[in-house]
Amino acid sequence: MIGAITGFTDAGGSVAQVNSHIFANLDATLVVRFSNDDLLDYRSRRPVVYFEKDHLETFEPPILGIYLVKDEIGQPFLYLDGYEPDFKWEVFAEAIEEIMDIFAVSEFVWVHSIPFPSPHTRPIGVTVSGNRQDMIAKFSEWRPDTQVPGTIVHLLEYRLREIGLPTTGFVLLVPHYLAESEYPEVGIKAFELISAATSLVFPTDALREESVAFLRRIEEKISENQELAKMVANLEQGYQSGKGTTFGARMTPRGQSVPDADQIAAELEDFLASRRLNNPDDQAD
Repeated sequence: MIGAITGFTDAGGSVAQVNSHIFANLDATLVVRFSNDDLLDYRSRRPVVYFEKDHLETFEPPILGIYLVKDEIGQPFLYLDGYEPDFKWEVFAEAIEEIMDIFAVSEFVWVHSIPFPSPHTRPIGVTVSGNRQDMIAKFSEWRPDTQVPGTIVHLLEYRLREIGLPTTGFVLLVPHYLAESEYPEVGIKAFELISAATSLVFPTDALREESVAFLRRIEEKISENQELAKMVANLEQGYQSGKGTTFGARMTPRGQSVPDADQIAAELEDFLASRRLNNPDDQAD
């Protein structure tokens, strides 16, 4: 089972891109739908109602469910998709365990992303959690000892690890100045990691084409603005690369501050807006 739950930070749109590309390119059938009345706070996340001239045409509440999906070569898997429950986390986790038992699920993999003081000129970093030491040893670059806000996928990982089910969580470390955009490289990385853990095959050609264009436009924007170029260069200097790459307190050279997200976001705002206007398909993702 793959879990891609919205509601927590989604820097660079990792969850959004995984969702949109799975449903746009693969066969998916809803097999389990959870009750919104039990799990959703309607007043904090109001359903969409479509008004047409003089009447209400549709009422579309969000869906939290499990889909049966087939990858590009026909391999079946379960896909947990939708909003993060507002209530009854323990009951929800128990229900997921029961569903996994019914469907004989062999492992659980989840993904999301957070902003991080790293430059886009470097590969996207990853923090890996769970009980698959092979995945941790191969992919985990940043291993902090810290407290983080809990999410439903954290609880699922914790409970599933308790019963010995192979579980892997991938947290992508996205350049903080691109956190508010849909950064195609993040979607590509998410699919690559999921494939590495599950051997599933996903369509990524469109994302790769988008990524080439996206990075080219960023470089053009940086070449036009010396201050922006300097900020990215400072991040590059603070990045420790090579064998045994690590991230942490020494990301930024002594005496230099990490560029504020607002500083760079202001410079990239026009670029991101023009990208949406020039690429209408991006708005649908």
